[in-house]
Amino acid sequence: MQPKPDSTVIASGDRFAHAVQDEPASARGRQAASHRWALIPVVTASGFAGLGYEIVWTRQLSLALGTEMMAVLGVIAGFFGGLALGAFALDGLIRRSKSPWAVYAILEAVIAAWGLISVWLLPAAGRALSPLLGTEPSPALLWAGSLALPTLVLLPATVAMGGTLAALERMTRQARGNARVTAGVYGANTAGALVGTLASTFLLIPALGFSGTLLCLAGVNVFCALGALALGSAMDKAGAGDQRLRQIRDLRLTITLFATGLFGIAFEVLVVRLAAQVMEDTVYTFAGLLAAYLLGTAAGGLLWQQTGRDANDGNLRGLLAATAFACITTAALAPYAGRLVEIASRADVFGELAVAISLFLVPATAMGALFGLLAQRVSDRRGSVGSAVGINSLGACIAPLVAAQFLIPAFGAWTALLPVALGYLLLLPPSRSALLWSTAPAISALVLWLNPAPSLTRVPPGGALLAVSEGPMATASVVDDAAGTRYLEVNGHFRMGGTSSTRSDYRQAMLPLLLHEAPHRALFLGIGTGATMVGGTQMPGVSVRGVELSREVVDLLPWFVNPPPASAPRVTIADARRYVAADTGWHDVIVADLFHPALDGSGALYTVEHFAAVKRRLAPGGIFCQWLPLYQLDLPSLRAIIRGFLDVYPDGSAWLNHYSVRTPMLALIGTRDGGHLDTDALAARLRDPATAPVIRPQGFEAPIDLLGQYLGGPRSLSAFAGQGPRNTDDYPFVTFDARRNVRALSATTWSLLLAVTKDIRPDPNELLTGGTEHDALRGRLDAYWRARNRFLEAGASLPGDPRGAALIEAASPGLIDALRLSSEFDPAYGPLMGMAKSLTVSDRAAAARLLRRIDQAAPSRREARELLLREFGER
Repeated sequence: MQPKPDSTVIASGDRFAHAVQDEPASARGRQAASHRWALIPVVTASGFAGLGYEIVWTRQLSLALGTEMMAVLGVIAGFFGGLALGAFALDGLIRRSKSPWAVYAILEAVIAAWGLISVWLLPAAGRALSPLLGTEPSPALLWAGSLALPTLVLLPATVAMGGTLAALERMTRQARGNARVTAGVYGANTAGALVGTLASTFLLIPALGFSGTLLCLAGVNVFCALGALALGSAMDKAGAGDQRLRQIRDLRLTITLFATGLFGIAFEVLVVRLAAQVMEDTVYTFAGLLAAYLLGTAAGGLLWQQTGRDANDGNLRGLLAATAFACITTAALAPYAGRLVEIASRADVFGELAVAISLFLVPATAMGALFGLLAQRVSDRRGSVGSAVGINSLGACIAPLVAAQFLIPAFGAWTALLPVALGYLLLLPPSRSALLWSTAPAISALVLWLNPAPSLTRVPPGGALLAVSEGPMATASVVDDAAGTRYLEVNGHFRMGGTSSTRSDYRQAMLPLLLHEAPHRALFLGIGTGATMVGGTQMPGVSVRGVELSREVVDLLPWFVNPPPASAPRVTIADARRYVAADTGWHDVIVADLFHPALDGSGALYTVEHFAAVKRRLAPGGIFCQWLPLYQLDLPSLRAIIRGFLDVYPDGSAWLNHYSVRTPMLALIGTRDGGHLDTDALAARLRDPATAPVIRPQGFEAPIDLLGQYLGGPRSLSAFAGQGPRNTDDYPFVTFDARRNVRALSATTWSLLLAVTKDIRPDPNELLTGGTEHDALRGRLDAYWRARNRFLEAGASLPGDPRGAALIEAASPGLIDALRLSSEFDPAYGPLMGMAKSLTVSDRAAAARLLRRIDQAAPSRREARELLLREFGER
């Protein structure tokens, strides 16, 4: 670099000094040291903001584009593509500039400005794109649209981000007077990205939402810009552009940079995909995995900087072989990840982070050191790392697509780790030593390859794994337990219904369909085993459509829907949010299935904006039913969901599906037009000769059987929900409440159910129209609801899992109490009569006592008295 006339740059190792007229040497040395250290916060803060933006933007884009694999791949490709374009386009400008400090400040200012603009631009662009894609876009169209949106809307920011590392590297070289700083800058910047990942996920977004987080990140950009300007103004800016731009003439170096970007991100995608089968798969799980990957790459870059080794072919061979061997080590460890998660589960999110580090730390450290070496080689030859960042980012751009659309379908998620690892060996510079470096990784990979791929699906003792469908998004399995119950399991530990829950699944469909006066078109969002959707097809005159996110789940439907219904419903494989936003049809009833609230992506299906989009698709008189799994929710999330639901459906009401305390479910019912339930019309539908044979086996014979499931109307729900946050697109409370929702899984399944039935006081006047004609029904319902609540309390108080006589002794007092409150409460009367009949065989005296108690509790019913007369001659 050519110095200015009034200063001279003298560099030696880690030291530099400015020879400025009339300035003492000691003062100049202190100033140089302060500048050198003052640059570190700028380098790390830049990485902090960059990863924070990536997390916020990718989550905002998923709200509009969906979470199908092709949409996710398009977003990632668009983000990395912008980085690559920026790295290439700005490389020459940064290298020729007399002041990289000023250029860097401008780049950070652009990022800050576009971060603020994206607060409204990104959601608006997403809303505009969804209708253009339609409800069933081809994979190519979905990928192209998902690529185009972030590429075009975020281009100014991503291009600017692509140039920041090159500018930071040149600034550091100028500040330190040392050309060997590339790996250190990369490591420090990545360390900042690690902190940005954790801070954004665990602190900023949960506290401030997306828009508040973007505002904070823009503030970090402003800090970086002002810091660079302040440091640059104090530095001697002489010496820019001392060399002309040169192309990287080493084709092998170009290929290596491109391939390592591809292999590194493909490896990350595959490990994250495998980890989803054994970890909780929440937003914090992904953040922990990403943080572990960044921790390794940051450590690798910094360690390589500290070694001071040359970027020669010998060191390159060693790092390539070490990276390959480290990847193979992770492949060998992956089958035991489930056991590691069990051991670390008591540490909550920190336990998951420890498992993520065990999977990622060693290979990511090798990858970080490897990129540090390659970037240093480019910097030595070209005077800038911009082209290294650009080439590497191009490889990273296509890596997720290669992993999802080629590696996983061709090899499987686990086996695909092996060709990725061996790919590093193909990049070894040719020499005799290359064969020696390749021996250990190649033999290890061969040993693993010859072994069968491990199954991460948990099969209970005495059970069997019947079928597996593995794809880019998930691994779906059909499992038989020892009792012969068949169920669907997704990603190794999410159970999504089965043969034991068919009656409950049918009731999930029939409740909202019966509440509608005359349904003809029903849409089911999320289908699982398909039982709920099939339950809808059994209702006379109803045409059913289903939407399911995972093709792997749809592929296994024949195991549960066999034989298929006469009028097989059409199933669309799509993200439910994007489908609803793009749909142009009208539906009388829309039923949203049970979405595990802690599962990453599910929280977006409980937002105010999604509820409003569903309402726009309801036909006149239409009904929306959102099912909630009370056994997977915590109280704050439930209240946030209810608040948002009532914002969109001011007439909203809550209903139970059944009276089981093992898997309690709550339905939020909202209508497009409001109004009270017509009980006369309901009674007519229940008596209809076409409908009655379908619904009576599910327990719907009289209006009170259905009305008894009512929990509360808008006033009761509003009082229960109280004041607090809504779950919105900008403030995704449920998504970031995942840690408490995961802990809810280990609580007793009925704890939230009992809290709900205790705190929500149903008012018959909110359910029925005014007038004296319903006075008698109001009284019956009030008694029925009190009996229902006592029944649930009795079920929750049962000790352990009693059977036979022990069950009768433990359960009958609570059931008798419920029956005294309402003789119409069949869920108590039916089991009590069943107990009495079983006792007539084993203990006739006990049977007689129980029948007398039943008759005393419900004298208006004749079954107990008739059985007493028939078996014991008592009148």
